[in-house]
Order: sequence, then structure tokens, then C-alpha cells
Amino acid sequence: MKINIIGCSGSGKSTLGRALASLYSVPYIEMDALYWQKNWQPSTDEQLTEKLIHALDSAADGWVLDGNYTRTQPIKWQDIDMVVWLDYSFSRTLYQSISRTFSRLINQKELWPNTGNVESWKTAFFSRDSIILWVLKTYHSGKARRIISMVDEQYQHIRFIRLTSPKETATFLQWMRKNISE
Repeated sequence: MKINIIGCSGSGKSTLGRALASLYSVPYIEMDALYWQKNWQPSTDEQLTEKLIHALDSAADGWVLDGNYTRTQPIKWQDIDMVVWLDYSFSRTLYQSISRTFSRLINQKELWPNTGNVESWKTAFFSRDSIILWVLKTYHSGKARRIISMVDEQYQHIRFIRLTSPKETATFLQWMRKNISE
């Protein structure tokens, strides 16, 4: 099974991605881990593409990938079974993003291996790179892009699942567990 979890920052992509990867016993790939380098340095498009291709090729039998990075759609959706869109309300997504940011600020855990990247008060609240500001700026435009992708002819081979609440997501996970055991 090859699955891409998409949605706004803070919607719960990583949580669902890890759960599905565990369920299917396939690698979990986090786009942010591919994109961010040490000291919060972004990868170039070429570097990201190379890392993504390597990650997907290394897990050719199946994977669960979390993250949007629209510019990578032609690569990650070329040979995919399902795209799961966490399309929660703006208020829910913003709340989850703020909660996650505070949790990360408190625990100071490295976000991606070997990067040294941890949340800081400065980047969380006083920077144009703030994830909270990112949610405010991209929630609606990202939603519009995802709707367009769902009806794009080049992606008609993909099964799209749009989940609009945590309750729907829990039901979806139950359904996936039931279907894997049958």
C-alpha cells in the first residue's frame, strides 16, 4: 500500500501517517524530514526531489508519506494507491497547530533526526517562518489546491479520501484495520 497523507500544517498528518505505516508494516516517510536540513536550512527543489525519489524507491513495496509539498506531486502520486486529506475546520487546525507548537517548545525535542532543529519562541511567534503564521496564510489557498488536485485528470488513478473531523479519521482507521485483517 502506498499512501500520502495531506492537509494543512497542524492537521494531524504525522499522527495518522505513523498509525497507517504501523498498520501496514511499511516505512513512514515525513516530507518535512526530507525538506529541512540542519539549522533550519531548507533543501533546494533538486535536493528535495532527490531525497524523495530515494525514499520512495527504498520502500518500493509500500510506504506512508505525510506532507503536501505540491511541487512533488508528480513524483509521489505517480504510483500511489491512496491520498488521505485531513480537511479539518480552520479553527480546529489552528488550535492543533498552536497546541503542537507549545508542546514542542516545552519538550525541546529534535524534530527530525540529525538536524538539531527544535522549536524556539522566536521562530514560533516572532518570525515570518512561524508555523502558526503559515497556517493563517495557507489554510484556504491550500484547501483550494487540494480540491483542484482531486479532480485533475492526471490523478484519476488515485483513491482520494477526504476526512473532515477527528471522528471521521477514527472511523477511517477502524475501517482500514478491518480491511487489512480480511
